[in-house]
Amino acid sequence: MEKDKQEPSTEASPVSQGDGDLVRGSVTDITSGSQSLHRSLRGKEVQLFAIGGAIGTSLYVQMGSALPKGGPAGLFIAFVIWAGVMWAVNECFAEMVSYLPVPSPFIRFGSEWVDGALGFAMAWNFFLNMAILVPFEIVAMNIMITFWTDKVPVEAIIVAMIVLYAFLNTITVRYFGISEFYMSIFKVLLMVGLFFFTFVTMVGGNPFHDAYGFRYWKTPFVEHLEPGGIGKFLGVLSCLYQASFSITGPEYIAIVAAETENPRKVLPPAFRSFVWRLLVFFVGSALCIGIVIPYNDPTLLAILGGDIGGSGTGAASPYVIAMQRLKISGLPHLVNALIMTSIFSAGNGLLYSAARTLHGMSLEGHAPRIFAHCTKKG
Repeated sequence: MEKDKQEPSTEASPVSQGDGDLVRGSVTDITSGSQSLHRSLRGKEVQLFAIGGAIGTSLYVQMGSALPKGGPAGLFIAFVIWAGVMWAVNECFAEMVSYLPVPSPFIRFGSEWVDGALGFAMAWNFFLNMAILVPFEIVAMNIMITFWTDKVPVEAIIVAMIVLYAFLNTITVRYFGISEFYMSIFKVLLMVGLFFFTFVTMVGGNPFHDAYGFRYWKTPFVEHLEPGGIGKFLGVLSCLYQASFSITGPEYIAIVAAETENPRKVLPPAFRSFVWRLLVFFVGSALCIGIVIPYNDPTLLAILGGDIGGSGTGAASPYVIAMQRLKISGLPHLVNALIMTSIFSAGNGLLYSAARTLHGMSLEGHAPRIFAHCTKKG
């Protein structure tokens, strides 16, 4: 009996018994078999990888499709509401993932602390979501190229992107992180540039010297499907649907937890800085889109209705539409090119997330054990 008191059981403890693992923030109770992954990603790479994975065509192009349904105020309010939801989710991720930085953590937490059935369902749902979105990004890249020409063979674009994705996801994770770091910088610079474009043009810095300000906010809400207040409410709900599709991200930091250097020191500030950057970009973009074009802009409505080409390309971006209306040449081509880097980066991150999710599933027994094996490079 005394022996039992002197040597308390440690079976339920998820934290590693070894001092070295404890210092590094590793755990062994629910990470058995996952040591093949290499902790090579640094803090700056983790932060920008999450931003890069979250920012894609939805921020630059697809957000504009919700503007005619809810109006500028409806779009802005919807994104503020969903931003609050994502802030709460981010705080939950930050606490749990920093405590247990394991492969596919939020998926495996469901199995450990709720039920194996929940973990199984979450795992396959998230894996299929990530995997199916990779072809979506490849198709989006092909559509973006048609902004300039439709003579590039579709097969060539598909093969080129598959080869590049395969290469970046089979080399060591260190170089994958570096590639995502620099591609994400382009995304951040593009978003900052579009904010700057909005401010300069709205105060009169455009070829027409038209200080349009908040002119397009004279009709803040739009009636959608039904007249009156109910229609305006439905407009906000429609924008909220778009916001829920557009704003994601905390799961991307969680996915890289098992490959982050010193995760218990790196992950908390990564989560804190990530959520503010993400909210500034998406909520700020929702505000800017309602400033640069009206909700009933003829070009936007024609593109969305299929009356003219350009759907899914840079031509459908509210920013590009505003640039063309203000007769600002050159910038639309630059924006389209930078959006293409965003698409490539998003697809790269999605493939990474799908592969790591499958790895985590195999460790939990939710997928064939063969997917638990890693190469020597991790």
